[in-house]
Amino acid sequence: FWVFMKAERTPRSERKRRDSFGMFDGYDSCSEESTSSSSSEDSEDEVVPSIPASLPIIKNNGQVYTYPDGKAGMATCEMCGMVGVRDAFYSKTKRFCSVSCSRSYSSNSKKASILARLQGKPPTKKAKVLQKQPLMAKLAAYAQYQASQQNQAKSKVPMGTCWGDIEEGMRVEVLNSDTNLSTKVYWIAGIIKLAGFKALLRYEGFDNDSSKDFWCNLCVPEVHPVGWCASSGKPLVPPKTIQHKYSNWKAFLVKRLTGVKTLPPDFAAKVHENMQFPFKKLMRVEVVDKNHLCRTRVALVEQVIGGRLRLVYEESQDGSDDFWCHMFSPLIHNIGWSRSIGHRFKRSGGFGTRKTGYVLLEVGKVRDVDQSGDWFKDGMKLEAIDPLNLSAICVATVRKVLADGYLMIGIDGSEAVDGSDWFCYHGTSPSIFPVGFCEINSIELTPPRGYTKLPFKWFDYLRETGSIAAPVRLFNKDVPNHGFRQGMKLEAVDLMEPRLVCVATVTRIVHRLLRIHFDGWEDEYDQWVDCESPDLYPVGWCQLTGYQLQPPATQSESTHTHTIKFSFL
Repeated sequence: FWVFMKAERTPRSERKRRDSFGMFDGYDSCSEESTSSSSSEDSEDEVVPSIPASLPIIKNNGQVYTYPDGKAGMATCEMCGMVGVRDAFYSKTKRFCSVSCSRSYSSNSKKASILARLQGKPPTKKAKVLQKQPLMAKLAAYAQYQASQQNQAKSKVPMGTCWGDIEEGMRVEVLNSDTNLSTKVYWIAGIIKLAGFKALLRYEGFDNDSSKDFWCNLCVPEVHPVGWCASSGKPLVPPKTIQHKYSNWKAFLVKRLTGVKTLPPDFAAKVHENMQFPFKKLMRVEVVDKNHLCRTRVALVEQVIGGRLRLVYEESQDGSDDFWCHMFSPLIHNIGWSRSIGHRFKRSGGFGTRKTGYVLLEVGKVRDVDQSGDWFKDGMKLEAIDPLNLSAICVATVRKVLADGYLMIGIDGSEAVDGSDWFCYHGTSPSIFPVGFCEINSIELTPPRGYTKLPFKWFDYLRETGSIAAPVRLFNKDVPNHGFRQGMKLEAVDLMEPRLVCVATVTRIVHRLLRIHFDGWEDEYDQWVDCESPDLYPVGWCQLTGYQLQPPATQSESTHTHTIKFSFL
C-alpha cells in the first residue's frame, strides 16, 4: 500500500530511469525490508568492491544496461553468482538469491574460520571460502542465465532450439521456378533476409538483381542443403534469366560456394523430430471449463496440430463441445490436478462408449514456490489481465489461495455472486501484477465496474475497501531476453476464439508483456500476452504445421460483432 504511494510520488523521469532495470524497479523496496528475514551474516561489515559503472552488458531486448552493482535495481548472489532483480533477493542486505545460498555461505564461512584456527592463522573479521568472483566470471554466469531463459522459451516452438545456426548469407538448394523445362530442376539460392521460418531467397548469379527474389519456408521438404542434388542425382539448372551470363556454371559455383555456410545435413530430420509431440488422440487431461472459469473438466485429445490440441469435453456426445489450446497452455493439467490443489472440478456423469484407450499424461509447467512463509493471502488486491477481455488490465482480488502456488482471482466489480467467474492463475504467472504496475508503465488500468470516483486512485480504493495490496516481492520479476520489437509480425492465437491463429503485429512492449494487434481488426480486439506465451508463433508456423492461418480482416469483416466465447492466458 505505502510502497505504491511512494512510487506514485516519484517524478516520472526518475521512474523511467529506474524502470530500465526491470518490471518493478519503480517501486521502493525500503518499506519491505522490515519484514525481510535477517540472518547472521547481515550484521557483519564488508566493503563491496565497486564495479565500473561504465561497463555495459546486454540485459534485455538488445538494450544496453550498466552492470548491476546491487544498488541500482539488480544484484549478484555472493554464493552462486546468479544475477537478478534486487527486490527479489533474500535478507535485508540483498546479498543472496535464496535462503539456501545464504545458509550455504554462512556454513562455508564458519568452516573456513575453524580451518584457519587449526592452521594457526590469525582470525579475520570475515573468513571467505567463496571469494568474490572476478568480473568476467560474473558476466559469464549472467550470460549463461540469460541463455537458459532464451532456450526455455525457444523449446516451445518447433525448431526453436535448432534455429540459432540459420543466418543471412547461407546457401540452400531449392526448386528453380525460372525455367521452361517441364521436369523439376533445382538451383542454389542465398538467404537475403529471415522472417520467422521464412526466408527471402535470391538465386545464385543474380548478384544485386532482386527481380526474381522470392519468399520460402525453410522447413518445407523442397528446401535442401547445398550438395543434396549431387547426392540425390537431381539436376542443377541455372535460371533462364541469367543462363547467358556464364559459359562454365560449374566453375562459377565452385568459386561462389567455397567457404559459404549451408543447412546442416540432418536439417530435414531435425524438422521431422521437432514435429513429434507427446500428446496422442484419446489421451485424457483436465482442462478449464470454458463455460465456468472457476472449475476444470475432463477432456479428450481429439486432434494435435503443431502442438496445438483440440480437446473435446468428456460428456460431449457428438464431439462438438470442444476447446483449442496449446500443449504448454496453463489451462490443461494431468488427471487429478484439481483435487491435489483444491481447485473446483466438474465430475463426469459416467463412462460412455468413447472411454477407451485412455492414457494419463503428466503435464507440469510451473516452478515450485514456498507458501509456508510470506505468500499471497485471501483479499489481497492486485492488477490482472482480464481473461474475458484480454485488452484490459483490471483491478483484481485474490479470492482463494490454493495449493502448489495457485490462486483464484476475481475481477473487482464484475464477479458473479457464486464465484463462477473466478479464474486460476499461478502465483508466478506473468499475467498478474502488483498494485501500481499500470501507472508506473503508463498502461490504462480498468477500474471496477460501477466505480464512480474517477480517475481511479489505488490509495483511495484500498482505504475505502479496507484492503491491502499484495507485496511486490511476491510477483514474478523475471524478464527474459525475448528479442521482440515493436512492429514485428507474427502469427498469434485469438484467445477470444482460440481455434483461430491470425496474422498479428507487436504494437507495444512492456518488459515481458506484449501488446498484440490482429491485422485488419480494431484496436479493441488487441490482447496483452506474455512474451513466452505458447500462443505466439513465428511467421511461417502455420505453413510448417499445416494449421490454417487467418489472413488480415477486410474492413467489412472487422466491423462485424466479434463473438466472445472464452479466453485465458
